[in-house]
Amino acid sequence: MKMSIDSHRSMRAANFGTRPKKVALNASRRGAPPRTEIVIQSPLWNAQRNARRVLRRALNEATAATATREGELALVLTDDATMRGLNRKWRRKNSATNVLSFPTQHPPRSENAVRLLGDIVIAFETCAREAHAQGLSFTDHLAHLAVHGFLHLVGYDHIADEEAHRMEALEAAILDRLHIANPYGRSGAPARVQSSRVQS
Repeated sequence: MKMSIDSHRSMRAANFGTRPKKVALNASRRGAPPRTEIVIQSPLWNAQRNARRVLRRALNEATAATATREGELALVLTDDATMRGLNRKWRRKNSATNVLSFPTQHPPRSENAVRLLGDIVIAFETCAREAHAQGLSFTDHLAHLAVHGFLHLVGYDHIADEEAHRMEALEAAILDRLHIANPYGRSGAPARVQSSRVQS
């Protein structure tokens, strides 16, 4: 099921910051993991043949770590031009960013209704540019953006320092399960950028 970005009432934007502490992952795996639809909106992504596999593996670890079971989410792979339009519409910032998360604010209408978690949107050029600047592989950085975006969907944020450290610690723990180095523990890691939450 494809989910419309415009149908969600709020949005969080993701960028990164400081070194986290270690955190224990939630071991609960009851129920089926959320269903993920990966939508390729830009042909730029066609050259990244492993992108779908990397994203599904990253999201599987993120859902397991947060004990998120059931539901649906969409992950949209787009380009900087489209991302700039979304960022301008929802954050009043006329520039592209790496990842935007659009959590669904409404609970299911009935007990049998599918729980819609929301949408994650990732921009190709910004992802590639950041990976190159930070000396990372494209796929490692892509996995990090997917994990970061997913955590926003399930309620994590990084506006206040305390919640930012908690979120970053969980990200690092999930990425460790994927054999990806802690992005916040590297020298030259980008400073945290405060995100905005927009109500439509």
